[in-house]
Amino acid sequence: MGKGSKKNKGSRAGDQLDSSDTDSISSSSTVMSDCAPVYTTEHVTSNDFVLDKLIDALYEKRGSTRENALVGLVDAFESFVLLPFIENKFATLSQLFINSIKKGSAKETILASRAIGLLSLTIGGGPSSHEIMEESLPELCRILAGSDQSKMPAVLDCLALVTFVGANDLDETEVALKAIWEVIHPKSGSNVGTVKKYRPPVVAAAITAWSFLLTTISNWRRNPENWKEHIMHLSTLLEADDRAVRMAAGEAIALFFELKLLDVRLAEESPAEKDPKYQLFIYMQGMKAKVTGQIDTLAGEAGGKGADKKNLNDQRELFQKIWDYIKDGWSPEETVKISSKLGILRVSSWTELIQLNFLRRFLGRGFLKHAQGNSLLHEIFNFGVDKTDGLSNIAKKIYRSEEEKERALRLNKDRKIAQAKKQSILIEQV
Repeated sequence: MGKGSKKNKGSRAGDQLDSSDTDSISSSSTVMSDCAPVYTTEHVTSNDFVLDKLIDALYEKRGSTRENALVGLVDAFESFVLLPFIENKFATLSQLFINSIKKGSAKETILASRAIGLLSLTIGGGPSSHEIMEESLPELCRILAGSDQSKMPAVLDCLALVTFVGANDLDETEVALKAIWEVIHPKSGSNVGTVKKYRPPVVAAAITAWSFLLTTISNWRRNPENWKEHIMHLSTLLEADDRAVRMAAGEAIALFFELKLLDVRLAEESPAEKDPKYQLFIYMQGMKAKVTGQIDTLAGEAGGKGADKKNLNDQRELFQKIWDYIKDGWSPEETVKISSKLGILRVSSWTELIQLNFLRRFLGRGFLKHAQGNSLLHEIFNFGVDKTDGLSNIAKKIYRSEEEKERALRLNKDRKIAQAKKQSILIEQV
């Protein structure tokens, strides 16, 4: 799976389907329960019997039959961790899903893309997920190079996820990063003569998928020269009209700072002004100053008449977190209650928060089930005991208040140490 990911909101499928598809989906989503009477008469595991029937339906010529089967399979993948069932079927499932992407409608492509992502996430890292990535990547990239934007958010999610789980090295990861970036910044693509204009939801989805995949490069040393175009374009997206695009770009920039992709080290005390490395240093310092100013503005943006207050508040909260991190070193923290046995899932960095938000949104209602039983998620995240379990509401508030005080003291100490180091460096340079 994505290297360096360990220590380093609902499903989109329904959102991307047209309203005309609603009746078909709602009727097919009950396919598991419709087969319930058969459970008592068949000498097979009930769930396996239903799932085998759904797989058989993917061979049918009628598109609506395949679509209904995909809805049932997606529902099953969300509701259960189906590792025992798919261990000997992953190659067949992967090929059937890819066939649906090749010849299916937009609806079928969206469902099949989601199914491939869930398949990869369920089977976890290793040769099987690598095979899924290799087989699906050409078709996913073909759709991203096409013109039907209704499919793209689901395809972007799928491409990021199968690469996150299945890539063996940086070269494989970079193939997907490049394909996704060409949606974010079309001018960087090969067909510069026909620059595409992507709708804001597609751009926001692309940035989110790209950032999720970017979290896996933290253990590789990166040359800041390679990130000049990216930080410059993300800076322009902070000024986009669409709030979702601005917020996605902000998270990507926060990750840039955390991974130190903008840091340039100068070996010489007094480098020549024409030295390329010195010029890169000056450029990155300027970009840091620019985006920091933009983030400060977005953290305090006024609502204005007719503004969407909820999304505005979400924007303010996000960019305030980014500002606190860049200026004072305050890393974002979030906890999710998983179960009484497993306790809580805690994240405390932009890398982990971006991974959590992506997987929580992708899995939707199935997130808790997978957090409890999917070993891949236990490789990615830290799970711990919820020390407030069993306490009264008042005791919980007191405990969490004390935790916040300890965190503030720790962060203040870290900030003072960082400021002292910075001051020491400045004195040495003088």
